[in-house]
Amino acid sequence: MEYVKFGATGMRVSRLCLGMMTYGSKDWRPWILDEHEARPIFKRALEAGINYFDTADVYSFGASEEVLGRLVRSLGADREHLIIATKVCQPMGEDMNERGLSRKHIMASIDRSLTRLQMDYVDLYQIHRWDYETQIEETMEALHDVVRAGKARYVGASSMFAWQFVKAQYTARQHGWSRFVSMQNHYNLIYREEEREMIPCCVDLGVAILPWSPMARGFFAGNRRTGDWGETLRGRTDTFGQSMYYRDEDFVIAECVQAIARERGFSGSQIALAWLLNKSYVTSPIIGASRMQHLDEAIATLDIRLSEEQVRALEEPYRLHPILGHS
Repeated sequence: MEYVKFGATGMRVSRLCLGMMTYGSKDWRPWILDEHEARPIFKRALEAGINYFDTADVYSFGASEEVLGRLVRSLGADREHLIIATKVCQPMGEDMNERGLSRKHIMASIDRSLTRLQMDYVDLYQIHRWDYETQIEETMEALHDVVRAGKARYVGASSMFAWQFVKAQYTARQHGWSRFVSMQNHYNLIYREEEREMIPCCVDLGVAILPWSPMARGFFAGNRRTGDWGETLRGRTDTFGQSMYYRDEDFVIAECVQAIARERGFSGSQIALAWLLNKSYVTSPIIGASRMQHLDEAIATLDIRLSEEQVRALEEPYRLHPILGHS
């Protein structure tokens, strides 16, 4: 396993982060794995040297955090050797105050997340999108107080516009509050709008870049189709993925990926992930794994090097996309 600095911080993380959204309760999504099914995959991740695990309160409405906490304890993993990240913002109930980035919701949510995780702190507490109804001063001060209370080591952000991210950073700096050390954004071969402003902004500010959906929610596996969404349970039931991908030009890129995969003897998903890892500014992509094969292939991808010609072939078909993933 390779390890890299987490942006401008002194913390080091594995080159791959295991996303825990896949594990929790099937009541939330039919393709989710329960704790028993997730256990061997999580164990393999630990054995491979992955030390960075990302979840969110809204994943399986808390069950993902519970599974992560129980797996860490039952497998005897050393908590101090792990980087645990979770998020706050998305609706966790019907009440008007059970969502967003108000001080009230942040303070209640961090305590609930820690209870579900059975941990005293998280290493990274992230805002799970921008809250248009709460002043950024209220949000940043509350996050700073979470850090000061020892409940989080760092704070991070996720998909938003670059001007919003800069506004948050400026507000925190102006008041001496904790600034975001990371940006978890939507970035893959199909969706590269982040290259216009957000990625250059993060590079300039020394912020860790943590792409979510690095393999476009399975789109590069070669089993997605228009009309019926493909062969897999997740492909057929993943309405979020269906809303972001499946444009004609997306399939053109996917075919380019498959062509290079056949040439190199790897899977399409590996080539797509290798392209991302080829970018020096990417810290640690958030990978999902519902099968052991998915995890093993992702780990093996760390050794794949693409030629300049192959990178150009993968990037050339890209066409302008609408903003996707900010909500």
